[in-house]
Amino acid sequence: MSVTEIESEAQFTELTSKDPAKLIALYFHTPWAGPCQTMNSIFKTLAQANPTTLFLSINADDLSEISELFEVKLSGADPKEFIAALNQFSDKPSSTTGNTDASTTAAASSSTSTSTSIPPAASSEESPEALEDRLKKLTSAAPVMLFMKGSPSSPQCGFSRQLVAILREHQVRFGFFDILKDDSVRQGLKNFSDWPTFPQLYINGEFQGGLDIIKESIEEDTEFFDNAIKNTA
Repeated sequence: MSVTEIESEAQFTELTSKDPAKLIALYFHTPWAGPCQTMNSIFKTLAQANPTTLFLSINADDLSEISELFEVKLSGADPKEFIAALNQFSDKPSSTTGNTDASTTAAASSSTSTSTSIPPAASSEESPEALEDRLKKLTSAAPVMLFMKGSPSSPQCGFSRQLVAILREHQVRFGFFDILKDDSVRQGLKNFSDWPTFPQLYINGEFQGGLDIIKESIEEDTEFFDNAIKNTA
């Protein structure tokens, strides 16, 4: 079965309500997230290998109402985990074919129109060099990256809650990483940014500051976010 690209909320409602017993795989993506290009191919391959499952592809930017309905925050679906889920809920094993190695490929697969979460690494052992490389990738995972305690929908500290509110007030699309789920990132970022506290905000991979500095930057320049994105691009 091929992947169906959802064009409207009405189409989504129609397709998902036809057969309540049918297994449905939802893929939330954005055109600006580079890793989604890899996941697009994997999703299509899995759709062909699982004809009894309904595979729906949803542009999270264009159809934010559907994203909000499912409280989509996660980005970085691991194909191996996705295949395991298909195996669990479908009646036959799933596999990928061609040049895609599902056991090693990782790609961003979902986002919201306002925030995208980058998942923690699964490995329990990481060298300092590997951590440094991962931090560089994480801080550049989205044009605006927020490292916070908790998630935008459920902040675990008042400072993180305030910075999320500021980003939303200025209608800034941002990625986020929950540092409480990955202590290596939590401790590593303190040295990486030379900043001991959280939240931390990065724009195009460059550290901008914590809550107080961002507040001051906005007071000095009401177009701070737009200008920072342009200047660091």
